[in-house]
Amino acid sequence: MKRLYICHTFYHSYIALLRELLGDARGQATLLLSTMSNNFSGMKERTEKSGIFRDVHYFEEQPPESSPELMELKMDRGSQAANLLQRIRYTKKLARLQEAHLPVRPKDYDEVYLFCDSDPIGYYLNYRRIPYHACEDGLNTGKLENLAMFTNRGAWGLKKLMASLGLIHIENGYSRYCIDYIVNDISVNYLPPKNAVEYRVSEHWEQLSAEDHELLARVFVEKLDTLRAELRAHKDKPSVMILTEPLCDYETRKRLFGDLIGEYGRDHHVILKPHPRDTVDYAGAFPDITILSGRFPMEVINDIPDLAVDKLVSVITQVDNIRFAKEVVYLGEDFLDRYEDPSIHRKIPQDDKPANT
Repeated sequence: MKRLYICHTFYHSYIALLRELLGDARGQATLLLSTMSNNFSGMKERTEKSGIFRDVHYFEEQPPESSPELMELKMDRGSQAANLLQRIRYTKKLARLQEAHLPVRPKDYDEVYLFCDSDPIGYYLNYRRIPYHACEDGLNTGKLENLAMFTNRGAWGLKKLMASLGLIHIENGYSRYCIDYIVNDISVNYLPPKNAVEYRVSEHWEQLSAEDHELLARVFVEKLDTLRAELRAHKDKPSVMILTEPLCDYETRKRLFGDLIGEYGRDHHVILKPHPRDTVDYAGAFPDITILSGRFPMEVINDIPDLAVDKLVSVITQVDNIRFAKEVVYLGEDFLDRYEDPSIHRKIPQDDKPANT
């Protein structure tokens, strides 16, 4: 059975590799790495060398911003009816924009797994009527928001109907051609779709062999010895790893993580793990801390058994599956409220609880 995985981030790729490592036909699937929002930094070549996939391709996915005509179709036409008709045109044009840039033909595969189907390739699969499995963007991302509902406020019921007919595209389980929406834990998702299914990452990770863990580490970490040295340095006091995230604006983000560095740096040696999309110059601002080099998902540190930190600090990145830290501190939205208008990041009514819809 021919399988295709379409990924936009390192985390997406990590889950794709995990699934293939545990499958019955290792080395038979295709991996497509979208360069639209992420620089994979040589991961294509390292994945090819691993033999986990049959072939690996970069995909120059085209954002709507690349087409003035598409941006014109995002303008408010003054009435709901006009906007919905315009959205049908937008759905088709964004899909067709991808065609010339795809290095493979998704319709040639028996199974297609797409991470973050809100991106343009999701529109393409809808337009070409290609059935696919939608995968959550990050671990338990539905804990903080329901992206489908949030981006389709107003006439939600009508838009769901239109998506079920294939006239427009709605992500995360609502497309007519979405077979199911694969999440780590249905129970923590806010109003998940009826076709949500679970793939417990931690349970599957535990099935990997020592060789599999080493293989994952080699795929994602270009300079593994350098990473080991960075995490083993400064053992004169406990270590704390702070995960940065592309939160807030540039200056606010620098202040937020500067405050965390100051707070935890009093009793710990600080190790900063920059998010791949975080552009703050932390090295220039905080020269006395360790900043991990290289671009890789933090989860891969779980696969390096001789590495560990005393404490891990996250703002809103979900850290349920972290094993390399003795203590995990999750600050959450209450902490983020101090730095940013809560309406920007709080997308779930505070009195609501996760439930099926």
